[in-house]
Amino acid sequence: MIDLETRKRIIQLVHQEVVPAIGCTEPVCVALCTARATEKLGQRPEHIKVLLSANILKNAMGVGIPGTGMIGLPIAIALGALIGKSEYQLEVLKDLTPESLEEGKKYIGENRIDICLKKGICEKLYVEVIVKAGDRQATAIIAGGHTNFVESEEFRVKSEEFATTSGIGNTGAEANSSLFTHHFSLNMRLVYDFATTAPLDEIRFIEETRRYNMNAAREALKGNYGHNLGKTIDRPLAKGIFGNTIFAHIISRTASACDARMGGAMIPVMSNSGSGNQGICATNPVCVYAKENENTEEELIRALMLSHLTAIYIKQSLGKLSALCGCVVASIGSSVGIVYLMGGDYSRICAAVKNMIANLTGMICDGAKPSCSLKITSGVSTAMLSALLAMEGKCVSSAEGIVDDSVDKSIHNLTAIGADGMGVTDDMVLHMMTCKAG
Repeated sequence: MIDLETRKRIIQLVHQEVVPAIGCTEPVCVALCTARATEKLGQRPEHIKVLLSANILKNAMGVGIPGTGMIGLPIAIALGALIGKSEYQLEVLKDLTPESLEEGKKYIGENRIDICLKKGICEKLYVEVIVKAGDRQATAIIAGGHTNFVESEEFRVKSEEFATTSGIGNTGAEANSSLFTHHFSLNMRLVYDFATTAPLDEIRFIEETRRYNMNAAREALKGNYGHNLGKTIDRPLAKGIFGNTIFAHIISRTASACDARMGGAMIPVMSNSGSGNQGICATNPVCVYAKENENTEEELIRALMLSHLTAIYIKQSLGKLSALCGCVVASIGSSVGIVYLMGGDYSRICAAVKNMIANLTGMICDGAKPSCSLKITSGVSTAMLSALLAMEGKCVSSAEGIVDDSVDKSIHNLTAIGADGMGVTDDMVLHMMTCKAG
């Protein structure tokens, strides 16, 4: 049994990283920052200037904004100024009404918003909003985490401190995740031991992820969101291919929730490490498998904790935002959760992680958008294959690719590629996206 103090720190970490969110977290993060700047100004802004890191810009360009029927940053910024409340955190736009939406559209039409790339920073999660009214001005900055407000001087000092102490400059995952937040460092053994031995009453709260994210899948079926991938898998043609199987149900329920979220549905989901899609991907496959496999409530709770905490652990070295698609991380979480539900022990869970790393490494993130549901289905499909292989005692060996004998070293090899090795890819993706969009 892990000692009480360690359990408390892990639970605090999970509460910090697994939170409700409405809509894609990048544009919502910008709306949140706009809301805080407006609150500091104390009146409706006459002009808003928004400075963003490249990764925030990439993830906010092509995604639906909940309840608006619109895509992209301008409407998120306008609504953040007009009706946003920073106390709501990632549910900042939940007070949206048809009247405020029309007001937001009018605000955009008056050309009051400027959106620019922030120059001279390496922090991948950075939002700066400057609002003006008459001769008054106010600024708000979010950096290092989607709800982590900092002052400009604090950001400058911490950036310089990191550059000085790191010896390699402010780059990579550490620059992205550790400048402004202090994580309790995890490893795979600690993740497993905590999820499987912690008193059930201490971790029962993780079951809220099922309520949020499975509800999002159900609500998605009531409308036509994104590419309707979840609905498509439930239709007769798909059933003729996939059958009426656990596998098909897992893909459908996971894709449906993603369809709704990326398509702009006003549906809250429980996020993981700042991403709603990661929260969905770490939750729904585990819940569907547990239901159809008739696992107990305790087994489901422990599997969900194992899935979410695995994703949090991987993101500690990958960073909040990276060139690597987040579904890779969350799918590794769901794979180990499913292995646990299958009756697998720690060695089989490590095998599933290695099998995942041998397959999905290198999947690029080209922004948040409706087609994210396609990537999620790829991740979840691989999660099931990796779990099945692991339960058969099959594991990719250290003689193959980036997989190492140590599961933790394998994970760090994956995150090193995503955080540092794919940096040029990230720049190229953003260039392609912005040139296409004019």
